[in-house]
Amino acid sequence: MTSPPIPAVAVAPDTIIRPLRTLWLLSTAHAVNHAHAALLPLVYLAVISEFAVGAGAVAFVAAVASFASGVVQLSFGALTRVVSRRAALVAGNFVMGAGLAAHSLASGLAPFAIANVISRMGGSPQHPVGNALLAEQFPPERRGFAISAHIAGGNVGTLAVPLVGAWLIAGIGWRWTVVLFGVPAMLIAVGLFALVRESGADRAAAREQGTVREGYRSILRDRDLLWLYLSSVLGGGGRGLGVVNIFVPIYLARVIGLDAGTVALMYTVLLIGSVPGPLLAGWLSDRLGRKPVIVATYLLGAFSFGAFVLAGSSVLALWLGIVLLSAFNFVESPQLQALLADITPTPMRDVSFAAYFTLAFGIGSLWTAVYGIVIEALGEAAGLPLVFLLMGAAYVVAALAVLPIRAEERARLNADPPAFT
Repeated sequence: MTSPPIPAVAVAPDTIIRPLRTLWLLSTAHAVNHAHAALLPLVYLAVISEFAVGAGAVAFVAAVASFASGVVQLSFGALTRVVSRRAALVAGNFVMGAGLAAHSLASGLAPFAIANVISRMGGSPQHPVGNALLAEQFPPERRGFAISAHIAGGNVGTLAVPLVGAWLIAGIGWRWTVVLFGVPAMLIAVGLFALVRESGADRAAAREQGTVREGYRSILRDRDLLWLYLSSVLGGGGRGLGVVNIFVPIYLARVIGLDAGTVALMYTVLLIGSVPGPLLAGWLSDRLGRKPVIVATYLLGAFSFGAFVLAGSSVLALWLGIVLLSAFNFVESPQLQALLADITPTPMRDVSFAAYFTLAFGIGSLWTAVYGIVIEALGEAAGLPLVFLLMGAAYVVAALAVLPIRAEERARLNADPPAFT
């Protein structure tokens, strides 16, 4: 039995809300956002050689940028009470595109890192603001798929990047490549401004509920949300995009010694699973429940890290490890976000998403710094395999943190209708 369509609904004489259009545009913006994230590991490889720095230094640059982009997301709980979500998304995409292009002006690692922080901060509204908008516009029985489609749509932007990005870097250099990748972000900002509409229903509910400070205090008193946030921070240790995809190319190229073409192809296959995986998991979680799907993907993801490390220098076994990483390590985050939308009362939606992404991608990004310390201390040959094992361990503990969450009970209590059904 198919789900009913989501119709367009007029909420004011000149405002028509179209949830599916919102989803398509947000997914396209997310694709551009992820293309940025997928390109950077290839740029890092070029920067390591050009600026004569080590993998550990690049890991610290990535960690600082991720931390900054994550921490700033806490502000969106307050910002979305005074400006529209559309305005935040439009401004963010402009800054992201300009910041990515600004990498091309870097003469050393320090200015490169500054541009990296700016561009990553520009992309920060995409997750908390975009997902809160989708949670407002889609009913609970469609929410898991909608948020997963948003995530999977973003991951589409990663698929062509390893091959196209590697080809462009080889042909025109990494500096012109980042300029070319910065343009689409600014174009999608124009599309979001022209075509996305929202009612402001969540903003009105949040204002009626109380202050932003009271909203965050409510989060601190909610044990289910705290367990979910803990799982997101732990899961950040093995998250596919932003963590795993940074270290896999470096490991394959600098430890295993594979040629650039093979590394690019393996990297492409790694990212392929980032599209169907979240979609399938979202479909399953709408039917089987969020918790079983989240726990299963965490445990299978931990297994995939072990298989990848145990592959050693066997190319065939490495391919198997890549396929397993691709299948299971891009799935948990969108399902945690859907679970968050299920168990959070409407007035707390923006502050809960802001807190989630601050912790998951801000504090969670410190994993990358920890991994950089491990690599610097032990060297790449010994440190990188240990890093992947630590990722697997983080996933196991993250699965345990999900178990106390009262998912079904909270979902029933918060099953209020969305703004548009």
